Amino acid sequence: MTQDSASPRRTELLEAAYRYGLDRGLADLSLRPLAAAIGSSPRVLLFLFGSKDGLIRALLARARADELALLDRLDGPLGLAAAAERLWAWAAAPEHRPLLRLWVEAYGRSLVEPDGAWAGFAKATVDDWLAVLAACEPAGADPARRTLVLAVLRGAILDLLATDDADRTGAALRLHLGLLR
Repeated sequence: MTQDSASPRRTELLEAAYRYGLDRGLADLSLRPLAAAIGSSPRVLLFLFGSKDGLIRALLARARADELALLDRLDGPLGLAAAAERLWAWAAAPEHRPLLRLWVEAYGRSLVEPDGAWAGFAKATVDDWLAVLAACEPAGADPARRTLVLAVLRGAILDLLATDDADRTGAALRLHLGLLR
């Protein structure tokens, strides 16, 4: 049984656990080290989140909230290329790498573990990004263009995280976007 999801203690521990997850990832999350690091106990975490899976779901929802906050800033008829450039500028900023690493980890886990805590994360983020890109284009625009832009953005993000080469990956993205214009 979980405590009210709006309780101040739950919110405080969720934020602390989120910072922990940004630093260390979630794939090998163990309640005892997490609880010690954030000034709690496994028992309290289980009470507040119901289970380890419940905590992971809450952490994924928290990460998705950060992602959605970025996407919400892009609303409007910017055009696909301009929207992708803004998304890339945000993604390429070094301070966002922890969130991107967490996103990639959760995305991958949801593909190989389609049930449980990770269920649906990858699809939800694809849907989120495609919806925002659609809002940046005129009605009736070809959805395949958005899918292509999203695929190139995802690939550039993966490459950036692997190599830390923002110049090369950014140039490749801009080359692609130039072909769209």
